Amino acid sequence: MTSRPLTFVVGTGRCGSTALSGVLRLHPDILSVNELFAALAPTALPEQPLDGAQFWSMLAEPRAFATRMIRCGVPLPEFLYPACAGRFSAEDGGIPAIALMTLPHLTDDPDALYDALAPRLAARPTGPVAGHYRALFDALAERCGGRAVVERSGYSLRSVPDLHRAFPEARFVHLFRNGPDCALSMSRHPGFRLIQLMRDAAGDGAEGLPAELARLAAGAEQDPRVLLELRQPVADFGGLWSDTVLEGLAHLDAVPAGLRTSLAYEDLVGDPRRELVRLAAHVGVDPLPQWLDAAARHLDGRRGGGANRLPAAERAALYASCAPGTKALAA
Repeated sequence: MTSRPLTFVVGTGRCGSTALSGVLRLHPDILSVNELFAALAPTALPEQPLDGAQFWSMLAEPRAFATRMIRCGVPLPEFLYPACAGRFSAEDGGIPAIALMTLPHLTDDPDALYDALAPRLAARPTGPVAGHYRALFDALAERCGGRAVVERSGYSLRSVPDLHRAFPEARFVHLFRNGPDCALSMSRHPGFRLIQLMRDAAGDGAEGLPAELARLAAGAEQDPRVLLELRQPVADFGGLWSDTVLEGLAHLDAVPAGLRTSLAYEDLVGDPRRELVRLAAHVGVDPLPQWLDAAARHLDGRRGGGANRLPAAERAALYASCAPGTKALAA
């Protein structure tokens, strides 16, 4: 097993991290691991040792929520596999967790990569889960390239303590975005609508919710399309964003300063070459000129500012709910 440098890009979600994964994938020396820990949440980092068969089972097990979303015709935009026309389907047993977002990001033939990984990882001896993940990264790098590994999952700030405990040598990049724009994007995303619903149920009690929403908040079998019909004030998502930022910054403070850096999405799209040179140094690769050129073409700096187009009262409430997180980021 090699000792490839490992970096985690963490953030609130809806902060431009998917675009950053696309940029990282363009670098020949970076293995861009897309949404691996998000796909395996909340059981991605068990504390007890696992043998190889148990680890592979964790990677291969379809996730019930993803299966329901796909079956109902409302897959999350992060789900890449349904477009691959592979042999797995939500209608017939489900899509393996690692195949949903991670493998299609690396190859046009995720089924072949899945089949190549299975015997190698399943045969590993019992050991800490971090060792199994390093073996997974090595196997992916041998087939897809990359001497440095960068994993990026949405809504991952809350996972910093577990990631740092399992991989104490790993580096972190905190990617953040203008709070009101980020919160507005959350309000339109089914996954974050469910997160906010669960927050509401925890705060006010699930008994105050309609029956189908209470079942969904509790993780029971329920058509997730009800999320799209739910009225949720956008300011509530500003509170979700602020709470996530405040919690995440506290987590990152516990990581040694030399292992962490921050990156504003607006700076990334505003001056991609400058920010990517800095990011490359942190990750441990060279800022290749051809990569910087390709990355600059990939990033779209025209997006953003949607929160400013909201009606005045709604905009004011959103900005007020985002204020604690905005202040913390500016400190």
